[in-house]
Amino acid sequence: MEPINIVKSVYAPLDRKNVDTDQIISKEFLKRIERTGFGEFLFYHWCFDKEGNELADFVLNKPAYKGAEIIVAQDNFGCGSSREHAPWAILDYGFRVVIAPSFADIFHNNCFKNGILPIKLTEAECDELLAQGLQEAQEIAVNLEAQTVTTASKVYSFNIDPYYKEMLLNGWDEIALTFKYEDEIAAYEAKRVVFE
Repeated sequence: MEPINIVKSVYAPLDRKNVDTDQIISKEFLKRIERTGFGEFLFYHWCFDKEGNELADFVLNKPAYKGAEIIVAQDNFGCGSSREHAPWAILDYGFRVVIAPSFADIFHNNCFKNGILPIKLTEAECDELLAQGLQEAQEIAVNLEAQTVTTASKVYSFNIDPYYKEMLLNGWDEIALTFKYEDEIAAYEAKRVVFE
């Protein structure tokens, strides 16, 4: 995984509640066995009509938000089925951070495991960011080390479990984190008594 510390980008204001994993990556695109290649299908049925034409009013199709690395959304982001393809699609599209008042538990954990920083801000704070972002494209800076989200006029603070913070700052998945204790594991194995 790529380490995350500071992400400075325009953010995509996705002013929707209960964005479920089937909306994030629809079931017909789940035939791949790799973790890559899902980005082009992110929010597919919101991005395109039935004939495959771009829907101009959807936020990701607007030129001002192209290249955004941060999504700001409403409550219960990532609800629905537990498919890990959802964070794969978000990351493959180019997003590194998702900000919302709440996340579905499995999606939230899958974000950390795949190198995405899910940030919980209050509903009022998200509403404020969404209103500003929908009025005009806004750049914000996310600082994981400081646990802040900074706009041109305001700084928001967020909490994160120290375990996940360390993983993201170092770009470690759970296997890499285990290797951090390789010496202790080897010492334990050397002392362990094996019964035949």
